[in-house]
Amino acid sequence: MKFSMRGFKEKLYRNVLSILAFSSLFFLGSIVLVLFKEGLPIFKKVNFFEFVWGRFWYPTYEPPEFGILPLLLASFQVTLGAMFVCVPLGIGSALYLNEIASFKQRKIMKSLVEILAMIPSIIYGFFGIAILVPFLQNLLNLPTGLCAFSASLVLGIMATPTVCSISEDALSYVPRSFKEASFALGANRWQTLVKVVIPAAGSGISSAVILGMSRVVGETMVVLMLAGGAAVIPKTFFEPVRPMTAAIAAEMGEVAMGSDHYHALFAIAIILFFITFVFNVIAESISRKYRLKLGLGQ
Repeated sequence: MKFSMRGFKEKLYRNVLSILAFSSLFFLGSIVLVLFKEGLPIFKKVNFFEFVWGRFWYPTYEPPEFGILPLLLASFQVTLGAMFVCVPLGIGSALYLNEIASFKQRKIMKSLVEILAMIPSIIYGFFGIAILVPFLQNLLNLPTGLCAFSASLVLGIMATPTVCSISEDALSYVPRSFKEASFALGANRWQTLVKVVIPAAGSGISSAVILGMSRVVGETMVVLMLAGGAAVIPKTFFEPVRPMTAAIAAEMGEVAMGSDHYHALFAIAIILFFITFVFNVIAESISRKYRLKLGLGQ
């Protein structure tokens, strides 16, 4: 009786976990299905290439113009600016935590980094509007502080914990024997760090950077609050822009359901989905390569 009860419990746990695992696939499939169902009808009215490469986003004009190139370039501009902030900060912090900080320092600072990752994006947006935007406007003598530069700075700070945490994990998995062998050959600490530790953890660090990019590309609240909201092709980092996520968030609440504008916003979501999907696939392939390189399995 005891054996049968144990077998029943194991079967129950296995079935429950299987249901939970497949439910995530079901929800993902449902989301993709809705995106394509609502987004593809716009391409009956607008050619796909005209939609992607069109220079004007005037969905409420007569006739409307559905060109998302300004939104696409704004997203990449803000993402690039954020990467210039979070990559040096994140990787530098990870190197300090893993190689230089004492055990007590590492414990405290790692906890602080994780707390930064827990702060809601709306808080970062309020910080940007209340402090950063007026400061940059006065410092740089800008017409408005709501621009790509402000959004990039705050997004970079937001993505830093992600890059730092994953990079630190990658560095911690580098076998100690690598460092000992380097020291045995006469290399100092800096040479070991630059020529042994970082290359050995290179795939994991690359994965961290790509996941940080995914976080930035998909962020909505910060760019909605700080980017300025101008759907024009950006020329500099100090002009108002409207990334794709901001356009969806700002316009979806007022658009007529079933209209061309409505379907166009879902089409933007499809393109955004594919961009983040590609980033995550690249990150996973790099991470798998890193695990295999260090003999950690699949």
